Amino acid sequence: MTGGGTVDPGTPSVTPDASAADASAVAASWLARYERFDVVGSTNDVVAGWLGEGTPEVCAAIADVQSAGRGRDGRTWQAPPGAALLCSVGFRPDWLAAGHMWRLSAIVSLAMADACEVAGGLRHGAVHLKWPNDLVVIDHVTGAVRKLAGVLGETKGIGTADPTAVVGIGANVTWSRDRFPEDLADSMTSLSELSPGKLVDREVAIHVFLQRLEGLVTALRAGDFPAETWSGRQLTNGMIVMLDQPDGTAERVVAEDVDTETGALLVRGTSEDEPRAVVVGEIRHLRVGGVV
Repeated sequence: MTGGGTVDPGTPSVTPDASAADASAVAASWLARYERFDVVGSTNDVVAGWLGEGTPEVCAAIADVQSAGRGRDGRTWQAPPGAALLCSVGFRPDWLAAGHMWRLSAIVSLAMADACEVAGGLRHGAVHLKWPNDLVVIDHVTGAVRKLAGVLGETKGIGTADPTAVVGIGANVTWSRDRFPEDLADSMTSLSELSPGKLVDREVAIHVFLQRLEGLVTALRAGDFPAETWSGRQLTNGMIVMLDQPDGTAERVVAEDVDTETGALLVRGTSEDEPRAVVVGEIRHLRVGGVV
């Protein structure tokens, strides 16, 4: 079933004192290659290099520090040592239609959303997705939307016999507010900030992420994409937002929904009767229930 189903690989079984050995055991049970690093330039580059050498899917790299981490649109991204879960996952998705490659980033995001909720002791559904590639939470005091994680997908050879895809994700785990970059402090958060007084264990997040991802990858290979789950986690469905266009312009629109077939954002302008699909762009809003 493609496009309308839900996938529930089951509640991850993980103890609060999960260790790196536990995560490695999960990885060894299904990943073709899995390595952890103290410092790398970029985990995306590491995994892309593995795929270039012929490493089969699925492979994954995790680092404590990235010296040359990057985000969308050429932005740089760097976190204090051990404060974030920095991971890249590599695929050889010759089993996936070219128009569905975006679903790899989607399932990585869903796996990380579950992992953050478990590791942070958050209620299910507390972590939302903000189209196209952010994991966010709502500050219920102010209504502000704060970024918890970001995703960067990179592909090569799409449409050929040997396509490759790397999905990088960085989630803020034990990053304390006093160490947030000054220019991002009002728009970001971390699990330790969301769970004051609780010990947030990055190893638990890694363990659950790898475990959850296995079920999602297995399902996707069988043609089952968790469309309802992906759509249901979208924060901005039905909200008025600002849509930033690639040409630098911005437009105030209603983000009505997401298209689970194409991955597009469905928006409607004030003068439009029917929604239109947006494939490239970025949405922003000031606060839930506020004025954009």
